[in-house]
Amino acid sequence: MAWFKRKSKKLDNNSLKYGAGLVTYNDPTGMVSEQFKTVRTNIQFSSIDSKLHSIMFTSSEPSEGKSTVSNNVAVTYADQGTQVILMDADLRRPTVHKTFNVSNQKGLSNYLSGNATLEEIVQPTMLEGLSVITSGPVPPNPSELLTSQKMAQLLDKLAEQSDLLIVDAPPVNTVTDAQLLGARVDGVILVVPQGIALKAGVRHAKQALETVHANILGAVMNRVTAQKSGGYYGGYYGGSYEGYYGTDDKK
Repeated sequence: MAWFKRKSKKLDNNSLKYGAGLVTYNDPTGMVSEQFKTVRTNIQFSSIDSKLHSIMFTSSEPSEGKSTVSNNVAVTYADQGTQVILMDADLRRPTVHKTFNVSNQKGLSNYLSGNATLEEIVQPTMLEGLSVITSGPVPPNPSELLTSQKMAQLLDKLAEQSDLLIVDAPPVNTVTDAQLLGARVDGVILVVPQGIALKAGVRHAKQALETVHANILGAVMNRVTAQKSGGYYGGYYGGSYEGYYGTDDKK
């Protein structure tokens, strides 16, 4: 029964205030960056028969590290020469503009509401090969915008214009946005913080994605330590269990 008891300690909201920590950019040769590279490799090998053009990162609940993981994975892809577009589709709790220190005056919400062109919302970053689409101003109707036909067409268009589209999506169990977006991308990754996420919540999120036939590639288990997992890899557990890849992200 302990699996189903809510943990008293939740992840903080620092990424909402300051953006996600880009350890893969600030410390590209560090141990944590190497773990993100391992996640990238596992994603690449998860779909051998067909190339992945679009990947969505989500979590079961808010503040579980999905933005930090998706943003750092985007950096690792760009580092190897992949042309990446990172889209902030979390219109309620956006972070990408703060992470990459770019303007959020025009973004996804502006485009979907017909108030901006595609050229106006795709912004370069400090990293060659990585462009971002910020959320734009928080709209009164985020679900309506994200589940529109225009959004579906945009996903297809961006996947054609880049080597890889990475979507930072809302949590699955909070709103239906991620569930519907998951059906429109090539693959979905769940971010699961050990000791934070509820087992029942993760199962519900997985079932919700399976209901719409989303292609779940696996999950990134963050906040994993040797003490929690019983494994040891430079002080952190780096193994896998049923498609779960370990990183030590704490945001």
